[in-house]
Amino acid sequence: MPTYITLMKFTEHGSKDLKNAPQRFASAMKAWELMGGRIIGAYFVMGEYDYVAITAIPTDEDAISASMAVCACEHVKTMTLRAFPIEEFGRLAARLP
Repeated sequence: MPTYITLMKFTEHGSKDLKNAPQRFASAMKAWELMGGRIIGAYFVMGEYDYVAITAIPTDEDAISASMAVCACEHVKTMTLRAFPIEEFGRLAARLP
C-alpha cells in the first residue's frame, strides 16, 4: 500500500477551538480508515505546520478523497505528499540514462 505524509495547518476557524482539536483530529483520521487506509503515525509539531500524519492507503485517488474529507471540516488545510521508500528511489535512480 502506498505511503503518504499529510501536513496539516489550522485554519482560522480551527484556531478558535483548539480545545476540541484532538477529538477533531481523531475524527479526521477516521476518513483515512474509511477509505481502506491506516494511520502509521500522527504527530502534533512545532513550526509551519501543526500536525503531521503518516498514512498508508490503497490508491492516490483514495488519498485525495480522504484529504478532501479532512479539509471539508474547515478546521485544517492539508498538503498530502506521496512518500516513496528509499529502496524504491534507488531502483528509480538506477533507471536513469
